[in-house]
Amino acid sequence: FDRVRLFYYSVIDSIADAEYKPMWEKDIYPTREFLRGAIDRGELWLAFYGEEIAGAMILNHSCNDGYQGIQWLVEAEPEEIMVIHTLGVHGRFAGKGMGKEMVREALSLAKEAGMKTVRLDVLAGNLPAEKLYPSVGFQYITTVKMYYEDTDWMDFELFEYPLVQN
Repeated sequence: FDRVRLFYYSVIDSIADAEYKPMWEKDIYPTREFLRGAIDRGELWLAFYGEEIAGAMILNHSCNDGYQGIQWLVEAEPEEIMVIHTLGVHGRFAGKGMGKEMVREALSLAKEAGMKTVRLDVLAGNLPAEKLYPSVGFQYITTVKMYYEDTDWMDFELFEYPLVQN
């Protein structure tokens, strides 16, 4: 837990001067409870460079209420959907394909688990994420205003990667 929390702290520190900031704040997003729960449920996935955590993401079936009523590409029940959360790559490894590789691994894990689709949301204006996900095959669905405790009401872009045909 401490290593993962410190990894996210280092990601937040590494993007402090970046043009785009995803509004992550230490212990506000991701929260300690969110990280602890993801670890306890086996939902946290890590990418290593040697012994160092270089990237992390959480994969589960949980999504924001704003996902409801959206015209998705694939009709699926919650347990048939994989959702990617808090994908972060440390700034030292940015631009080296680690984010793409992590997303490809998430897609592979979702296929192996028999999921019908993979979905995610991105804070509008998050240019690195807006480029990353379509480059791996995700399709932009729509932009919706959603509430998260750390951001309040903001615009989020929804993306989907179908694993089956409807």
